[in-house]
Amino acid sequence: MMNEKYSIGLDIGGTKCALCVGEVTDEAVKIVHREEFPTAGKSWHEVLDLYAAKISALPHSFASIGISCGGPLDSRAGLIQSPPNLPGWDDVPIVKYFADRFHVPVRVQNDANACALAEWKFGAGGRCRNMVFMTFGTGLGAGIVIEGRLYSGTNDNAGEIGHIRLAPQGPKGYNKDGSAEGFCSGAGIARLAGIRAREWEMEFDGSESAARARAGKLTTKDIFDYVRSGDPFCIRVFRESAAKLATILAYTIDILNPEVIVLGGVFMRNADLFMAEMTPILEREALPGALKVCRILPAGLSENVGDYAALAVANMED
Repeated sequence: MMNEKYSIGLDIGGTKCALCVGEVTDEAVKIVHREEFPTAGKSWHEVLDLYAAKISALPHSFASIGISCGGPLDSRAGLIQSPPNLPGWDDVPIVKYFADRFHVPVRVQNDANACALAEWKFGAGGRCRNMVFMTFGTGLGAGIVIEGRLYSGTNDNAGEIGHIRLAPQGPKGYNKDGSAEGFCSGAGIARLAGIRAREWEMEFDGSESAARARAGKLTTKDIFDYVRSGDPFCIRVFRESAAKLATILAYTIDILNPEVIVLGGVFMRNADLFMAEMTPILEREALPGALKVCRILPAGLSENVGDYAALAVANMED
């Protein structure tokens, strides 16, 4: 049965793309269809044409399309502008492409902003006045909600906290040594472990985890498994990452005075470890009055946040 209350959500990633159909109300999202396909080896023309074919085959009419994609992008012009995980996607007119084919409103946001909208509306944000969402996945970016509205900056670059340099040297993120993304992202923590394993080789001689890190064979998941088992090397690496994350959170609390900071990815899966390590640092570094009114929470939409994010974009107010 056709239902124009449905929206289409497109979540575009460097590894895979997802398409979902959802019925979105002010209170909840009900996903009625979902499918995905690999991105690798396809040009942007091929990806968009495949999306269009899949949308045309759906047994649903729909009122809008929302697109969540890694930046940089221009949400006002509807362009994807050379994201590092999507080589060849240079000034792709993605909004025009789908609007011309399906004649419905089409909106695009970078993935951090899209996830912020979803977590604010349907997840841990709980529609508070002021919220910050941090990805803490492959990279580190933030989406900012101020007075109940998404704030994306002058040209969609608000919230790029991963670019902030926290140390003169350190793991690389955003093409910058010692950046927040280098210390506080899934890929960054693994790189940090490799760097420290080489620097601390004499101290951790005989450590299995340090040997794996030096060989580039220690994943972020491995690191947290080792931390929970009491491994000294991985605990020290984790504590360094957690301290840097606490620094970024303190900056965010002092500058934006949010009610809620929601973190996804690595933090979401290990919130107990991070909060135990970060709380005394936050109490020392953040303004007491601002810290007192700020809750730091794991993402409420869990691993499904990408689907909800694209659907939240589809239902944004212009």
